[in-house]
Order: sequence, then structure tokens, then C-alpha cells
Amino acid sequence: MDELFKVHAMKILKLSLITIIFSVSLSAQDFAGAWMRKLDTAVQYLTIVDHYFVVTTFDLEGKKFFQTRGGTALMDGKKITGIIEFNTTNKSEVKSSYSFSYTFQKKDLKMPIDGITTNWTWIDDGNTGLAGNWKITGRMQDGKMIAMNPGARKTIKVMSGIRFQWTAINTDTGEFFGTGGGRYTFENGKYSEHIEFFSRDATRVGSSLGFNAEIKDGNWHHSGNSSKGDPIYEVWSRK
Repeated sequence: MDELFKVHAMKILKLSLITIIFSVSLSAQDFAGAWMRKLDTAVQYLTIVDHYFVVTTFDLEGKKFFQTRGGTALMDGKKITGIIEFNTTNKSEVKSSYSFSYTFQKKDLKMPIDGITTNWTWIDDGNTGLAGNWKITGRMQDGKMIAMNPGARKTIKVMSGIRFQWTAINTDTGEFFGTGGGRYTFENGKYSEHIEFFSRDATRVGSSLGFNAEIKDGNWHHSGNSSKGDPIYEVWSRK
């Protein structure tokens, strides 16, 4: 009887450990993706993928871009910590560290913004489509593929399952060169973007662009014509 009890107890212990490990992994996995919250005259989107975050505020109907901020992000179930890499409203914050407490249950996220706890609504996960934190590592010029080795000055694309945002920044100087984003689709080798905000040219808002796209050896090959009609061929790699 004692041996039977020990075996049963060990099974319960193993199941408990598996449940705990699975719960921690599931929480970290489910946290990734895109979140949103509505403001009085704008909307704010938060995307967290590949241990990186970007949060952006804009008015879609008014075609107004307000601000964006981003950097590294590590979650431990209670706090999110990291280093700020860009902030369009406070350049001096670049390179500084942050730490926020948060609560996360199912698809509800509560996190303080500027000292005020805010509620975020889940939009999509960070495990489908082209989800990830990408940086441009190659570009076709005069018929030749030119390798790019982004350092402090770089262009990144932070993608959830359905949302994208590119940002050009310098993480040493805090300079911000531009950003744009919105919704995207990626299916059968075709990638399309529907622009919802653009910091440098509001007239682009509402337009859509289509490209050829494929993943080769883990790299995203992206080709077609730019919004100006110029041919492009770019290679993006996940950070």
C-alpha cells in the first residue's frame, strides 16, 4: 500500500510540475502579439514580439500621427523590463531602463502608462504570419545585392500576426527618422500593407501596397515597387 501511495504521489507531483511549467510558458507565449486601447481622439497600439516592444498613438480618421516609443522587453510574469531605444516625444529617454508591473489574464492586459494603469485589448498573437522583430540586412542597388550591417542607426520592422510597423532610428544619438505602419497580410507569396499612420507623409494613410515575399533560410525577401513606384528588393532578418 505504501509503495502504491508513493507511486501515486509521484504522479501527482509530476503532473503539478508540468502544469506549472506549461502555465509559465503559455503566459509568456500568449503575452506576445498586438494590443490596443482607445483614447478620446486617437487609438494606441502596443506590439510585443521577440523580446521587443513598440507602442504608437495615432488618429486614423484624421490621418494624424502623434508619437511612438520602443525598446527591448523582458517579461517574468509580474514585471516587464528593458531599455528604451526610441521615443519621439522624449529623446532623452533613449538608453534609459524601465520597469513596469503588469497583470495578465486570458486576453486582458493591465499596465501603467505614465503612472496610470491602463487596460489593453488583445488583437492578435505573435506566432503567425511574419511575426517578429526584423531589421533590414540587404538591399538591391544597380542590380547587385548590397549587404547591410545595421548598427546604432537601423531600420526595423516589428510585426505581430496582422500588424506591422517600420521605424528608422539611431539608438546611440536618440535620433528618429520616420515610421509607418498598419495592417498587413502574407499569403501564397504575396505580402500587402494597408497604411494607417505615416510620420512623414499623412497622404499615404489609407493606401495599400503589394509585394512579393518569401522566407529563405530564415530571411524575409521582399520585392516589388515602393509607394513612389521605384523597384525595390530588400532582405530582412530577425533580430
